[in-house]
Amino acid sequence: MKIGMCMFLWTTQVGPEHEALLADIRETGFDGVEIPIFDGVPEDYVQLGQMLDRLGLERTAVSALGDPAHDLISPDRLVRDAGVERMKWVLDCTAALGANTVSGPLHSVLGQFSGTGPTDDEMKRAVESQRRIAEHAAKTGVMVGLEALNRFECYLVNTMADLSALLAQVDHPNIRAMYDTFHANIEETEPIAALTQHADDVVHIHISENDRGVPGRGHIPWAETFAAIREIGYDDWLTIEAFGRGLPDLAAATKVWRDFAESPEAVYREGYAHIRAGLGD
Repeated sequence: MKIGMCMFLWTTQVGPEHEALLADIRETGFDGVEIPIFDGVPEDYVQLGQMLDRLGLERTAVSALGDPAHDLISPDRLVRDAGVERMKWVLDCTAALGANTVSGPLHSVLGQFSGTGPTDDEMKRAVESQRRIAEHAAKTGVMVGLEALNRFECYLVNTMADLSALLAQVDHPNIRAMYDTFHANIEETEPIAALTQHADDVVHIHISENDRGVPGRGHIPWAETFAAIREIGYDDWLTIEAFGRGLPDLAAATKVWRDFAESPEAVYREGYAHIRAGLGD
């Protein structure tokens, strides 16, 4: 198992100015970091990958679709085309970074709602878009881990059952699922069963407390969660995802209005120890 730290706690654009922080994350014991992909060009991520190599950090990637002009379920074919092109860029940057997985709500526009649940036509368009994305994902050697989000952030897929149903229709090995403890805590009647029953689809796991703060300080059923992770034979990334108020746009998108920890260091140092203890290491 690999333990990672998502850089969302500090930024959506990691660069040389974060080298000291990254070095401390490595010193804490993390195997790698989760790099946000929102801006730049693939060459930027090549350079970032080289810095991570020097620091001894492996990496995975995370992104989201925040622009309605990139809506993968839009009835407008040109808008869907733009969304697919955006995803191709995300995949190219992920490959340039040296990561083999990019995760996130990469199925629909974050925070965009229709006022109703997903329609059959929207689901059909979602399948079509994901199949097109999958073709490019296969070419780049990158796995896409789609994320089920709570009802306050999206409406297309809110539960792991929703997500697995979508994946069954897409039916491509490069489009899989991410399990997130924060979202499962909100939407799932049985969060642990949501993981174990859909284990075959899961390629990435986010470790996130119920308040988005320090893992272990809230009421996520951690003992049961870690036991389930062991039970299903999962052996890939466990990445801490937490948020703060440092980036106004990101804070607004994630509805973060207050501090959830006394410092970022508390999040990743205590969070790392929490995961290690939970895994019995």
